[in-house]
Formats: sequence, structure tokens, C-alpha cells
Amino acid sequence: MAKPKDVTDAEFEQEVLKADLPVLVDFWAPWCGPCRMVAPIVEELAQEYDGKVKFVKVNTDDNVDTAVRYGIRSIPTLLVFKGGEPVAQVIGFRPKSELKKVLEKALS
Repeated sequence: MAKPKDVTDAEFEQEVLKADLPVLVDFWAPWCGPCRMVAPIVEELAQEYDGKVKFVKVNTDDNVDTAVRYGIRSIPTLLVFKGGEPVAQVIGFRPKSELKKVLEKALS
């Protein structure tokens, strides 16, 4: 069962920037209500796109360096990386259908 992996500042380069697959990064924090709303959708997508897209979560409270490096000012923010570069960004809660469109575009 595919689940998003928690990634730290120290692991970000290896897990995201050097990944062979496109990577959806969920920037979140435990106190963030909309983050808790988007989490189950991200988990569903992780299962649907297993083997096609890698899913990781970055807790912005614990991993400030990565959040600052990518200009994360509000959460949840979802960034899609392809070949080590961000190719798409979604800020705030969005329905699953919209997130799927973003992923499909990144895969094409």
C-alpha cells in the first residue's frame, strides 16, 4: 500500500530532487486544518499513482530550510517536481479532481 513518506530537510535532495519519478511534495503542519483535509486525498492519489508518481510530506514546522528554499508561505502547498525542478504548485485545499489534472499534466 503506497503512502506518502515523511521527508526531512536532510533527505529532501535524495528523496525528491534525485528521484526517477515525478514527486508530489505536500508541505503541511500538524496544526493546519486544511492540511488535515487534503491529507486523505493525497493518500488516495498515492495509491492511484503508485509506480508513476512518488508522494512525500514535509512538515514545515520541523523542516524550515526546505520550506524557505521553495518559498512556502501558506500551507497546505503541494509542489510537483520533475527532474529535480518544481513544475506545478497548488496552494490551499483543492478537490481531488483538480489535483489529478495537475498530476496528469506533470506526467505528460
